[in-house]
Amino acid sequence: MKNQNKGQIRIIEAFLAVLIIFSAFAVSANLTVSQKETRHNELAALGLQTLMKLDSDGNLSCLIDSGDWFSLREALKLALPSGVVFNLTVYNEQMQQVNTEVISNGAFSSQDIAFIEYLCTSENPVFRCYILHFYLGVAS
Repeated sequence: MKNQNKGQIRIIEAFLAVLIIFSAFAVSANLTVSQKETRHNELAALGLQTLMKLDSDGNLSCLIDSGDWFSLREALKLALPSGVVFNLTVYNEQMQQVNTEVISNGAFSSQDIAFIEYLCTSENPVFRCYILHFYLGVAS
């Protein structure tokens, strides 16, 4: 290389370095968004599976019909993995809150919260329909 072209090569080198750094920032920003969305989808799937598991044998509707909120809270604590925070609110057909106690295992400290709306029917001779709002988050 001649000494006359030395400055031009340094400018091209600096331009390429800046381009690589900005590309790295752009790629890393997209990766963090997709990881958060994946975690949110996993939480929603976990919550839906948990409610379906409790409802598969009619246990969920029996606990709601009897108003046994403590047992419902404990069943959810056992069914969900540790480190997952939940809050459940039960509504009747007129969207009036049924549960008289808080059905939760802690406060949400995470920005990543999943919401599941689940429909549960009673197996009693009197047909009752309950709408469950189930919030899940990761304890941090």
